[in-house]
Formats: sequence, C-alpha cells, structure tokens
Amino acid sequence: MEEITIKTISVAAAKEKLAENTAVFIDIRDPDSYEAAHIPGAIQLNDSNVESFLAAADKTQVHIIYCYHGNTSQSGAAYFQENGFEDVYSMDGGFTEWEE
Repeated sequence: MEEITIKTISVAAAKEKLAENTAVFIDIRDPDSYEAAHIPGAIQLNDSNVESFLAAADKTQVHIIYCYHGNTSQSGAAYFQENGFEDVYSMDGGFTEWEE
C-alpha cells in the first residue's frame, strides 16, 4: 500500500487562502465547538455527515482540514486523500492558533 504524505499549511497561509476564496475549510471539531466559533464558511463534518460530503464534494478543490490543535486533522487529511481528494492540507496549530 502506498504511504500517504500529509501536507500541512500554516495558519497564515490558510488565512490567505480564505481571503482569496481558494479553499474549502473543513472543521472536524465537535459540533458545540463549531457552534461557538469557526472559520467563516467552514463546513463542520462528523461521523454522521462525512460520507455524504465525500460523495458530493469536488475532489479537485483545495481542502483545508482543521481541528483544535492540528493533530487530529492530520488523520482527517489522510482520510480525505484515501478517498480521492487531490489537494488536502492539515492546518498546523488548528483553530486554537487561528484565533490567536
């Protein structure tokens, strides 16, 4: 099996992508945390909606996945790559760093 290399993106670079509207942001934190605060336009994914998202999404777009601190989002990015997404990043530092 081919080893997956997880690409990461800094918060600063992710903010540029947001400003340019050139990436889809995926929030994999729990729904309550998402409700409290999230990156504008981010889609909250969890076990109940991830499969329908994967089926409908444009896999050629840039996707930036984030969690709390940038750890869980790495496995999320790997999962997206395994499901055919071409340009996926885990955001270093997660939402905690984004808010700073």
